Amino acid sequence: MNSSDKPSIMVHSEKSMNKTLFDVKWVPCSARFVVLGNYPRQTGSLQVCEMTSSGEINVVSEVEKKDPFKCGTFGASSLKQRNFATGDFAGNLRIWDLEKTALPLYSTTAHTEIINSIDGVGGLGVGEGPRELVTGSRDGSVKVWDPRQKDDPVACMKPKEGETKRDCWSVAFGHAHNQMDRCVAAGYDNGDIKLFDLKNMSLRWDTNVKNGVCFVEFDRKDINMNKLVATVLESKIHVFDMRTQHPKKGFAKMTEKAHDSTVWAAKHLPQNRDIFMTLGGNGSAYLWKYQYPANRVAKDSDEIEMGVAGTLNLLENTTLSKQPINALDWSPDKEGLAVCTAFDQCVRVLIVTKLARV
Repeated sequence: MNSSDKPSIMVHSEKSMNKTLFDVKWVPCSARFVVLGNYPRQTGSLQVCEMTSSGEINVVSEVEKKDPFKCGTFGASSLKQRNFATGDFAGNLRIWDLEKTALPLYSTTAHTEIINSIDGVGGLGVGEGPRELVTGSRDGSVKVWDPRQKDDPVACMKPKEGETKRDCWSVAFGHAHNQMDRCVAAGYDNGDIKLFDLKNMSLRWDTNVKNGVCFVEFDRKDINMNKLVATVLESKIHVFDMRTQHPKKGFAKMTEKAHDSTVWAAKHLPQNRDIFMTLGGNGSAYLWKYQYPANRVAKDSDEIEMGVAGTLNLLENTTLSKQPINALDWSPDKEGLAVCTAFDQCVRVLIVTKLARV
C-alpha cells in the first residue's frame, strides 16, 4: 500500500466525563451518542452527548440511576423509536426512551449477577426475523429476550446441573439472514467460545482459545455466517472463518498477536465487513483488514470439506490513552467516524481517513 493511501486514525475531539465509563453507542441517524458508566458513589450514569458544529462534545442530557450501567444496544429497536436497551451491575435488563428516562419502557431482572454484555438484532433494519436481545452474565447464563414478552426469556443457555459455571464476558448475534435462522456466539472467562443455534435450540459448536474471551463479534449479523472475531486477555486476536464447519475440526481459525496487552474489543466497520478496529489495554487502537485466501474451502484426507483461514493486514495503529480503551462504536451513517471510551474517564471522537482506498 502506498503511504498516500494509508489510513490514519485521528482524535477529532475529547472530553473528560469524570466518572468510570463502560460502554458507548451512536444514536442511529444522528450526531449523538450514549455513554454508560457509573459515578464514584456507585450509581449508574446514562449520558446523551452530541457533536456540535464546532466539533466539540456537548452533554445533552444526563440521568443517574440506582445501579451502574455496564452495556447497551440499539440493535432491537426501530429506526423511528431508537429505544436503548441496557444491562447493569444488578442483572437488570431495561429499555429506555432517551427522551423520557424517568422510568424504563421495559424492565426485568434478567440475571442474578452483573450483565457483562448485550446485543440486539432485528431492529434498525439489520437482520431478518423478530427483534430480540441477548444478554451474557457472570451467573454463567446466556439469555435471549423478546421485548414484547416480559420476565421470561425466549431462550436460556446455562450450565447443566453439576457443571462449573463460567463468567460470560461477551455475546453477539449472527446468521440472521432469514426469518428462521439465528445464532448467538458467547465468550467466557476460561477461554470457551460457544455457538448456539437458536433455530434448533442447540449448541452447534464450541472451542477453547486458552485465555479469557473479552469480546466476540460477527463481521455482519444479517448474512449467512461469514467471520467471527474473538479478542482475549493475552494480546491475541482470533478470526474464525464461519462458512465451512468440519465435523471434527470445526471452523478454520487464524491468530494474530497484537497490542502487547489485553485486547478489549474488536469492532467491524459497518460499511466494510473486512475492516475492524481492536482496542488495547495499553491505550492503543489497531486498524485491520482481513485478507481472504485464494480458496476458502479445502478437503481433508477423507475428502471432507473444511475451511481455510485468511490473514490479517495491519493498516494503522495509534496510542490514544495511557489507560485501556474499553469500548468503541462506529457511526452507522458516516464512514470512518467512531467514538470510544477509556479507563482515563475520557470519551473521544475519532476520524479514520482513506478507508475507501484499502
